[in-house]
Amino acid sequence: MLKLTVEPGEYILIGDDIKIVFSGGSSTKLRILVDAPKKYNIVRSGALERYGMAPEPGNEVKYHREKELSPEAKEKIKSIIVAERKRIRQEERKASNR
Repeated sequence: MLKLTVEPGEYILIGDDIKIVFSGGSSTKLRILVDAPKKYNIVRSGALERYGMAPEPGNEVKYHREKELSPEAKEKIKSIIVAERKRIRQEERKASNR
């Protein structure tokens, strides 16, 4: 087992197709992002324990893919994000002018 000390924003590459990004956290919780192909079944230990399953082949917890968002919904989300970023930049400019 590999033990590492990392800072937020650092990541680990596993092979050519798995990336684990450490996005921050506190002294008791850690937030990670896992970027891996769908062929890998990624399950938290808590889920396995909750359902009384051992982490062995054949006992995987299967998740179903969420439905794709419509192009209209994607555009709406994008416009909301752009507007929010613009609002934040304006607030930052106002704060720096004070």
